[in-house]
Amino acid sequence: MVQTRQTREPITGKLCLVSGPMIGASGMLGVSMGEMLRVGKLGLIGEVIRINGDTVYAQVFEDTGGMMLGEPVTSLGYPLSVELGPGLLGGVFDGIQRPLEVLRGMSGDFIARGLTAPALDRAKKWALTPTVTAGQKVVGGDVLGTVQETRAFMHRVLVPPNVSGVVKSVVDAGEYTVEQTIVVLEDGTELAMMQRWPVKRPRPVVRKLPANQPFITGQRVLDCIFPVALGGSAVVPGGFGTGKTVVEQTLSKYCNADIIVYVGCGERGNEMADVLDEFPALTDPKTGDSLMNRTILVVNTSNMPVAAREASVYSGITLAEYYRDQGFSVAIMADSSSRWAEALREISSRLEEMPGEEGYPTYLSARIAEFYERTGRAEVLGTVAEGDEPRQGSMTLVAAVSPAGGDFSEPVTQTSLRVAGGFWGLDASLAYRRHYPAINWSVSYTLYLETLKPWFRDNAPKGWLENRQRAMELLQRDAEMQEIVQLVGPDALQDAERLILETGKMVREVFLQQNAFSENDAFSSLEKTGGLLETLLEFYDLSKNAIENGVTLNRLMGLPVREDIARLRNESNADFAEKRATVCARMRADVTAAATKKG
Repeated sequence: MVQTRQTREPITGKLCLVSGPMIGASGMLGVSMGEMLRVGKLGLIGEVIRINGDTVYAQVFEDTGGMMLGEPVTSLGYPLSVELGPGLLGGVFDGIQRPLEVLRGMSGDFIARGLTAPALDRAKKWALTPTVTAGQKVVGGDVLGTVQETRAFMHRVLVPPNVSGVVKSVVDAGEYTVEQTIVVLEDGTELAMMQRWPVKRPRPVVRKLPANQPFITGQRVLDCIFPVALGGSAVVPGGFGTGKTVVEQTLSKYCNADIIVYVGCGERGNEMADVLDEFPALTDPKTGDSLMNRTILVVNTSNMPVAAREASVYSGITLAEYYRDQGFSVAIMADSSSRWAEALREISSRLEEMPGEEGYPTYLSARIAEFYERTGRAEVLGTVAEGDEPRQGSMTLVAAVSPAGGDFSEPVTQTSLRVAGGFWGLDASLAYRRHYPAINWSVSYTLYLETLKPWFRDNAPKGWLENRQRAMELLQRDAEMQEIVQLVGPDALQDAERLILETGKMVREVFLQQNAFSENDAFSSLEKTGGLLETLLEFYDLSKNAIENGVTLNRLMGLPVREDIARLRNESNADFAEKRATVCARMRADVTAAATKKG
């Protein structure tokens, strides 16, 4: 079986330094940067991060308490890697891809140090249907066969990117374990359903594709006002209690990605426990099965060693790349990248490196940029048959950031903004008013709108882009009027100006606000989103004309149809169009009637 492992003999040295999660080992001449180590008598897992002569320094992904100098340190000969193959979906792994459910069965609720288990079940057999024949030439990315991984998901077994040759023999259709050889090439290379890949090396693609398709989330404020492209990236910064986790969990359920990789990096244990309880119970709107059947959880809670936080984000994105290479759309939810940056700061300080802004390492921006650059839509590796379209896949990243005190000027947030295409800023004041999602429309933005305009013109409801622009202008004018109101009060304004305030309030409460726990309001289709905004803008236009003809604002604001408009958000996507037509007809009739009775 092809693996990304070195063939040299292991090198063994002695522990000479222990400083929290960092250790030093002497007598390790020949060990390479990034190589994995087994540290001490317990065999803790570590990764080389610095080399000085024959002494190596490594970050250990487990607690180093109680270790003594002189204990053996052994190199493993390969970098930090993950196992890729059938059986990943529905799995719950830690930052270095140890299956937590298996480890719990081995040691109870608290994982014993040095304990490890393979990520993929070696005993389970999968029903394989080969798609190659003897004598066929294969290259990296070609599909060797298919496996029904879950009831709704067909797994494509791929040739590793660095392998090519002519098929000498292939097994018959049947059941095989992930380690069994299924294809032998003429040069003797044996291929199995499982492959390994270093997490810090991006998996190659043929070419990146334009970001011209939207990442549909079902959230009106995101899909309409601040859309992100499929294969793009968005930053979700916010202080404590602003709803970052709820936003990411909602997107996990309703977004248009085929596969979800959820990385809990340094999050509170009770939050991740809720995720582990809720995700299996959630019904996937795409398949009707459990949402876990197309989800991979990478869990690294705040009480786990900080070094594993960096490993968790890289493990998560490598798993996402593997499913992208199969031709699927993958969404990565990273919660949160601030915890990863804090781990970098701690390791950097123990290495006595020159600190940058707020103590973060000077290479923080480079690390974050390299991570974000692994996203995108791409034409993936693999032979393209005559007459077929090249296989395409995408990875979309939604990364939460937890700035201390909600300060968006801190280094992690600012560095993320420089490389991300979308900024969904969460506002504590909105969250305290129970306005969810608490996305501040005044500071948020998207850089993908121009490339997405052709798609929206062809696929979204008529007038989508024009109505979005009008809504943004209305919200801007509302914000300006709010400042005036604070000085002179609303009674000093003319009815036309007060109408802007009232309509802005309706847009905020009816359109931008959304209930994640409502069956009908949690997900809003493009048709419902476009129709709801058009209804609000039509009410504004009718009211504005009525005021110009002498109708008072109080009469218009007292119309019962306003409540009917507000209730439209709670209509199901299937019934929305019919209900909206009824409400709009009543709205036009009521405003017309108010205009005729203006005296």
